[in-house]
Amino acid sequence: MAVLRSKSSLLWLLVVVAAHVAEAAGRPRQRMKLIEDGKQVSGSRDNAVSLGATKTSGGPEPGDPAAAFKVPTLDGEFSYQPGALQGSVVIHAFTNKSGFLECLWSSESSLSSLVQDLPGSTQVLFLSLDDSAVSDALWMREQLRRAAMHSKKEVLSRLHFSPVPVFALGNWIPYVLYSWGCLGHNCGLSQAVFTSEGWNMPIIVKRLDARYDWLTARWGPTPYQLTEAGNGCDPSPSVAGAVAWVSEGSCSFFTKVRTMARSNASGVLVYALPGNPIQDMNCAEDECYSPLGIPAAMVHLEPSVAQALRLGQKVSVSFQTTPSPNFFVGIDQRGALSELGWLLYPAFSFVNWQAQWFDFYADLETRLQSPAEVVSVFDKVQMQGEKGAVATVDLPSGLLDFDTLELDASLSCPGRRDSSCAQWDHTVQLFVCCDHHGPYCDTELGRWITAFRRGIGHWLTDVSPLVPLLDSNRCTFTMKTVPWAMPWIVSLNLRLGGGNRTGNRVENLHPFKVMSLYSGGTFDKNYNKKYQPIKFPVPASTKKVELFAVITGHGSDENGCGEFCVTSHHFLINDVFNNTRIFDSAGTALGCAMRVKEGAVPNEHGTWLYGRGGWCDGLQVNPWRIDITKQLDMSGSKANTVVYFGLFDEQDPNPSQEPGYIIMSSFLVFYK
Repeated sequence: MAVLRSKSSLLWLLVVVAAHVAEAAGRPRQRMKLIEDGKQVSGSRDNAVSLGATKTSGGPEPGDPAAAFKVPTLDGEFSYQPGALQGSVVIHAFTNKSGFLECLWSSESSLSSLVQDLPGSTQVLFLSLDDSAVSDALWMREQLRRAAMHSKKEVLSRLHFSPVPVFALGNWIPYVLYSWGCLGHNCGLSQAVFTSEGWNMPIIVKRLDARYDWLTARWGPTPYQLTEAGNGCDPSPSVAGAVAWVSEGSCSFFTKVRTMARSNASGVLVYALPGNPIQDMNCAEDECYSPLGIPAAMVHLEPSVAQALRLGQKVSVSFQTTPSPNFFVGIDQRGALSELGWLLYPAFSFVNWQAQWFDFYADLETRLQSPAEVVSVFDKVQMQGEKGAVATVDLPSGLLDFDTLELDASLSCPGRRDSSCAQWDHTVQLFVCCDHHGPYCDTELGRWITAFRRGIGHWLTDVSPLVPLLDSNRCTFTMKTVPWAMPWIVSLNLRLGGGNRTGNRVENLHPFKVMSLYSGGTFDKNYNKKYQPIKFPVPASTKKVELFAVITGHGSDENGCGEFCVTSHHFLINDVFNNTRIFDSAGTALGCAMRVKEGAVPNEHGTWLYGRGGWCDGLQVNPWRIDITKQLDMSGSKANTVVYFGLFDEQDPNPSQEPGYIIMSSFLVFYK
């Protein structure tokens, strides 16, 4: 397990630490020094290792077991032994060259999220990529101790700070951080490059771009003219066609960017006042509903730039991102190395979410050890194109005697790295056909949503009511997504069991018949017109009837329907009983982030955090099940009726632009 213990060999740290205490306590993180031709000239030893390191053969890859290691810490030693730690480990490497990390470590909300929400099973090892590792370790520890002062101090025992720079560790960690290095999405070194006549060298400073989801533009590849614009809160005709150089304060970041956009600026650079850290430039409340059309970023105040602008000298600015070592890597409960994905904005919440997923996966592995009859359908088969993945398998005899059917499904990428994974999120559906002449052929058995540029994903979905679909000893299964999607590698096992458990109670009823109801379609003014009441008798010997539906909303009209709007889906039984499924988290800022504990893949590209209409990126679509037995005439003397309708804002949908759509499979399931 991970342990901390005193070591006499670390006494030298006391002398070094004392020399850095004054510098470390509460110090603001300052800008980078001058660099020329993309290389730092400050003489740091860590520049001897290429920041652009690429993958080489023979080193650890995601999924490989993590070897044992020991790292000196401020309080002793962190020791990792495979199999000994009952939890996960997150390794974080800090560098003062990153504006993103500066903001991550200076934001009160970011620090608070780590000390309050880090899962109790997770240890975090903090490292530094720079020569200033001792003072960095002291500063990081002080930041988190202060954040934990009025909250969960217990977490501090699981946070470990090493004063040894990464390049001096002498184990596998430097290799992984450098060879897994990445570019963009806040894991490279984003920089602003200033040039002016009379300067011998360009001035390059770290920058942090504003949140991407309320800005609709990116910095272009060519230089811009830089123009002084005060605090940016008032219109300034002089910034037309230039990047506005504005100070922080006096109005919100959103107001500055909007005002400069209305003044026809090409972009905005907000500089932090002396002694202040770079901040996360974000919108607030209603501001977030007004996308802006120019890029923006925050940097430290550069005196040479400010002086040149005051003297009326022409200053140009361009933007670059230099590859860096990876800032984060994990070890899950199995001892396997893992990428942590992309942190979309500077908050330790993303570390917490990945740690939550490690917990979810460990629990899933335990659940998969429970007894079951396992039928292998796909074993790492590529899924792509019109056909998808197809397999015909033999099922065990007496299939209808089973009353539990679970889909053990996983998606992975063609390569070991997340960078090999498919872009965008797509619906994945599993269809089954056991009798080509029967009523159930090509019926949907399960549904998942692919992750966006991440290679993890494993789920166990209970579809027990659909056991009657497997009405033959030989069935064909087809799993597919849209034909133009990049390939996925799929694995699927059917897990059959003999006890349908509800809580701690064993229920001896078995599903024996499935009746198809309604499908979805284009979510427009005609959506509900095509649905007519369905009459049905209850078969003799039926003891229970269940409504079973899998519903997801996609696309986006002017209301965000059906992906990001709140829709309701109604199954009216016998004109009296309204069974309603409402997607009330659709469009919320963290609706899907809150489902990582259920298996939603964290830290993807794109807006994976937002709630959606019945689904999340990288998650199974859970069936909706309602016992409707008491809503029916079970005597068989007369027919019952069911009718479906879907609403937006409690009315029939009526979009004025391209409508979204609903994908739905719905059934009545009869038990005896």
